Amino acid sequence: MQRYLVRRLVLAIVTLLAVSLIIFILSRSAGDPVSLMLDEYSTQEDIDRMMAKLGTDKPYYQQYFIFLRDALRGDFGMSIKEGRPVTEVILERTPATLYLGVTAFVVSLLVGIPLGILSSIKRGSLIDQAGKIVALLGQSAPPFWLGIMLIIFFAVSFELLPPYGRDDWNSIVLPAVTLGWYYAAANLRLVRSAMLDVLDSEYIKLARAKGVPYWGIVLRHAFRNALIPPLTFAGVTLGALVTGSLVVETVFAWPGLGKLAIDALYAFDYPLLQGVVVVFTLLYVLVAFTVDVLYAYIDPRIRYA
Repeated sequence: MQRYLVRRLVLAIVTLLAVSLIIFILSRSAGDPVSLMLDEYSTQEDIDRMMAKLGTDKPYYQQYFIFLRDALRGDFGMSIKEGRPVTEVILERTPATLYLGVTAFVVSLLVGIPLGILSSIKRGSLIDQAGKIVALLGQSAPPFWLGIMLIIFFAVSFELLPPYGRDDWNSIVLPAVTLGWYYAAANLRLVRSAMLDVLDSEYIKLARAKGVPYWGIVLRHAFRNALIPPLTFAGVTLGALVTGSLVVETVFAWPGLGKLAIDALYAFDYPLLQGVVVVFTLLYVLVAFTVDVLYAYIDPRIRYA
């Protein structure tokens, strides 16, 4: 067990280092922030002073090791756009992203699991066909298109929900549905497939022959034994929802880390962009590592493999 955990921990650290190096290279190749911060009348002395202040006067490998050293201390430098420490800006936006991600996760479970159960027990019926259509549309429609359609329908046409921002209590509805719809469709397909496999098994047929109530068979026997694939997917989903909100936050002007990353990219604010991506990666790796540890405790075959 200890060897398994050490391997997973080393893999998580290597992932973080690789992502930090990639985002460092990409952020430096996106543009020169000095040219954006100074006007055309700036002298070479002004340019040199600004480069020394930002640390861009050093070779790239030195910049990377300085960034890595400071990141381990929780210091990602000063935001060029905000004029404040990057850590402070990220901490202000993190709750909004976590709120959106967790809400979208709940939406994906509340929509996907019941529809998957109904589709499996009503195999071949209109409910099953409707579930297949929902799954197909959910996994094929791009999030930005779905978000725009929801805004047009619910915010513009009927004025039921706010189209953007995080002002009222119902501002979360449209972004959460948009972000969670893909994973709701995936949960629907997983639950339906797993339930069909279990419902066709011999012990379910035996329970029916003994006169066990139908819904007792479905909920107490079939659904419990069909939970493994959805739970596996749910662990990955939570990390993906928290870190994959970039497009949705941009469409709905949601004040989270995703929109912050886009704003930093347009402003060539590479310290802020680096910090956001590292935090996204850290959140995802932590969720994935936690899921791996839980699997090892639940299923001994995993830790002995």
